[in-house]
Amino acid sequence: MYGCVGKPICCPPQYCVRDTFTPRMIPVIQPVVTVNRQNIVDVPQPYVQQITRNVTVDRGFANTGNFGFGNAGFGGAGFGGLGNAGAFGASNRLFTR
Repeated sequence: MYGCVGKPICCPPQYCVRDTFTPRMIPVIQPVVTVNRQNIVDVPQPYVQQITRNVTVDRGFANTGNFGFGNAGFGGAGFGGLGNAGAFGASNRLFTR
């Protein structure tokens, strides 16, 4: 009764693909360079050079009274007093060359 009537139809196959992965290690080299820098910085360092000079001061006292110096050199108030002009008269300056 029910028989094949004609030729059968053949369809192309369908594929179902199941992908799997297997890891394979490939070495990748990344070089890292460490640089140690020493920076030179100029810093002034002062040195003190000490100079000593011996200076002779000639006061030129004209009055040679008592004891060879005279009272005028000591302020005129006697040998122990200083007077108003200080220990060596009115001229108290140090002369250097």
